[in-house]
Amino acid sequence: MTLNRRALLSALAAGITLPAFRVDALRIVAQASRNSGSRLAAELAADEAYWSEIQRAFDADRTLVNLNNGGCSPTPSHVLEAMIRDLRFSNEMPVHHMWDVLEPRIESVRRDLAAEFGCDPEEMAITRNASEAMETLTLGIDLKAGDEVVLTNQNYPRMVTTWEQRARREGIVVKKISFPVPPRSREDVVERFRRALTGKTRVIEITHITNLTGQILPVREIVRMARERGIEVFVDGAHAFAHFPFKRDDLECDYYGTSLHKWLLAPIGTGFLYVRKEKQKKIWPLMAAPATMDNDVRKYEEIGTHPAANHNAIAGALAFHRGIGSERKAARLRFLRDRWAKRLLAADPRVKVLTPLNDIDSCGIGLIHVEGADTAKLQAHLWGKHRIMTTPIVHAEFNGLRVTPNVYTTLPEIDVFVEKMEEVLRKGLPG
Repeated sequence: MTLNRRALLSALAAGITLPAFRVDALRIVAQASRNSGSRLAAELAADEAYWSEIQRAFDADRTLVNLNNGGCSPTPSHVLEAMIRDLRFSNEMPVHHMWDVLEPRIESVRRDLAAEFGCDPEEMAITRNASEAMETLTLGIDLKAGDEVVLTNQNYPRMVTTWEQRARREGIVVKKISFPVPPRSREDVVERFRRALTGKTRVIEITHITNLTGQILPVREIVRMARERGIEVFVDGAHAFAHFPFKRDDLECDYYGTSLHKWLLAPIGTGFLYVRKEKQKKIWPLMAAPATMDNDVRKYEEIGTHPAANHNAIAGALAFHRGIGSERKAARLRFLRDRWAKRLLAADPRVKVLTPLNDIDSCGIGLIHVEGADTAKLQAHLWGKHRIMTTPIVHAEFNGLRVTPNVYTTLPEIDVFVEKMEEVLRKGLPG
């Protein structure tokens, strides 16, 4: 039921508590940004008056503390409403409303995403997630038996699985390198890749920022090294785009895939694939396209019938992101990271944060390890007892809880996580 203005005022007068649903989120963020003036991003990061306005744009359930925004994040209410509106409109007559009215608007989304990433719109394909984008690259490049692909043992599991399937099926060779957490240096990471290269190396796949520890890797340096040797570099940016500021030319990459339902706050089931124009002919699409589309980035969108509502709502999420600004957003995410990480580091020597706490090598993602604590049991305790959602990371070489707040996360939510962790440090996990 829709509340009109008179009904809304009557409800408020009667003392009824209404959901914090905001369809005027863009106005809110614009006003908050005007009120902030010209203050630097680092200064604004701790301004709760500003960020409380941003938080009002979300219809969040504050009985739950969601510190797993790295999997997928809630979208602002106005973005959700736009998607629902278009779904309803599509449902009235899908073959006309969806295909003829709504689907063509993908071109506006393509234009705006390309501007934000810093590429030509003819190099920007809209996908459903980073997995679809990266598998398009992995399965779309021609390789033969004996050709080598180099990645790290911290690459996203689905991407590793895709390469390993090609190895089983076609006889290519997948080589995985390891690096410490955190790495000794950015140069050390580059050198580890360099040592793995041979005359048979055809592809390097690198994560822009790892989903495990939130380590930002030296993409540009690896791209330059590989280009000198004629090696392609596929960049998995699932957690990077709209998380911290960068453009395509900062990376100098030819290929990039990302999800938009994480840090851009777009609806679930949205992502993009960037392929430099002159590289498009050599990358086959996941689903067949005619030869006339060989040099058309839209061939990567040939996936059959799908809702236009999801990808069109990206536009609203992008407007919200721009309203805050990349620098301000990254500064706030680092402020939230430091608030829990530094306090817990000071609380007990058993605490190790496996993410570098600086402004170059990480941003909003952090991994905390507690010596002697079972990571899975710790995650289950926080969720089962306190309704605090974190992510258990169990890797062959390290483990811990991944903590990923977002711009709607409040300081009391961060603090309750810290308090419950401190309680575990004092008393241990329940038996």
